[in-house]
Amino acid sequence: MRIERLGDGGRAADVLRALARRARSRQLPPPAGLIGRWFDTAAVIAPSVRAEPCDPDTAFALPPRVTREASSADGPLVGGGWIGYLGYPDRRGALPAAAGGWTDHVVRLDSSGCWWFESLLDEPCPDDVARAVLRPEVPPAPWHIDWTEPDRHAHRRGVEDCLDSIARGDVYQACVCARFHGSSSGRPVDFFSEAVDRTRPARAAFVQGRWGAVASLSPELFLSRRGRTVTSSPIKGTLPLDADPALLRNSVKDVAENVMIVDLVRNDLGRVAEPGSVRVTDLLRVKPAPGVWHLVSTVAATVPDSVDTGELLRATFPPASVTGCPKHSARQLLSVWEPDPRGVYCGTVGMHSPVAGLELNVAIRTVEFDVNGDVGLGVGGGITIDSDPDAEWQECLDKAKSIVTLTAPRTHHAPTQASRCSRTDPVPVRT
Repeated sequence: MRIERLGDGGRAADVLRALARRARSRQLPPPAGLIGRWFDTAAVIAPSVRAEPCDPDTAFALPPRVTREASSADGPLVGGGWIGYLGYPDRRGALPAAAGGWTDHVVRLDSSGCWWFESLLDEPCPDDVARAVLRPEVPPAPWHIDWTEPDRHAHRRGVEDCLDSIARGDVYQACVCARFHGSSSGRPVDFFSEAVDRTRPARAAFVQGRWGAVASLSPELFLSRRGRTVTSSPIKGTLPLDADPALLRNSVKDVAENVMIVDLVRNDLGRVAEPGSVRVTDLLRVKPAPGVWHLVSTVAATVPDSVDTGELLRATFPPASVTGCPKHSARQLLSVWEPDPRGVYCGTVGMHSPVAGLELNVAIRTVEFDVNGDVGLGVGGGITIDSDPDAEWQECLDKAKSIVTLTAPRTHHAPTQASRCSRTDPVPVRT
């Protein structure tokens, strides 16, 4: 493995935009990126990834030539890996069921603000990649999305049907979703870059291919695996950001909803975990996200080395927080209650690195672009016996507001420096 310290550079969104221009000028596949809190670092960007549709069963699997956790270097190194998405499995959307690709090098923005080039191979940082990181002088390009709200009456019918099923005992809780549709102009990477800068989500991810693009502005961690330790941080419970967050922690409905999903996550992880290792490490913490407050809990477990990524996903996917309890019954009923397929929404986007492990988000607050410029944005909320259909509709609007109200900047703003890390020439370090 080769590591080069690049030093000060641009903001992650500006670097992604600059690398996208580099890829276009050299006729390379576009970049893919993770921005927010990924792998204990601030951003991981692959300068060029051929993200192709793939069999969902192979998503996030490492190539046979790569050994999982092959390196145990100190610090949050990433190096490379498979980056992409796995869509929600029930009913096919406009984009492929899964897509992604392999990169053997990345640029990484650490938590102190310095950029690094990391390669799983013994190769130096290309000069034009270093320039894109250190001087990402690419003005924001125009983009526009015309949004159409979901059918409110269809959503209400779905919520009422869910309440009837809860009363009959068919399910205890289910996440009923709706979908904004839209038409776009401009490049998806410019939308994503602007959205990341404006909303600062914790688990943002961007992947693009000939099939379209996925711009995920998610706040939620689905799975993190480091060696034998797996964690999941389900979100259930939402209030607008201008509301008193104490109301969320004191809400009987939201607390009950979160605890039910925590139990479902415990059950999912328990299918592959070592007996007695599943534990709740954080319960009902109120945290801010773009436009809203959320209730967040964390579940951890220890899994045997023999459990690979495919087996872990078969036990836990789709994420508990976007399905319901019991999961199988909820999934069957949701396919009837929801007028639109979910597509990538409620699936997962992320990366599997042979060095850093596996990190996946829950693909909420996620905009899907097809090749014709049509876009989709799923929204939803968990329904319990205490749910009010009008309040659930408003929750959908609150969750979507930070995205559907975004507009492209009218004037150019100069890229800013990402950190106070002192500028140096690249210094190669081999491991």
